[in-house]
Amino acid sequence: MQCTFTNPLPIIMFNKELDPEDYYKSPEGFIVFTERYHLKRGHCCLSGCKHCPYGYDKGTHRVKGN
Repeated sequence: MQCTFTNPLPIIMFNKELDPEDYYKSPEGFIVFTERYHLKRGHCCLSGCKHCPYGYDKGTHRVKGN
């Protein structure tokens, strides 16, 4: 099941307000996190995110370099 966020900005995740550079909305209304957000987060969430800077491969369930 996928969730869409229809609330007006600012978006708050884990009690922290997100910067506009941290995400964008897809044409379908989904929140898509940017590479910048993932780098600020500091680790891979292993979800196969579109802009994952850690090189996670959903097919092998591995992060690049591990």
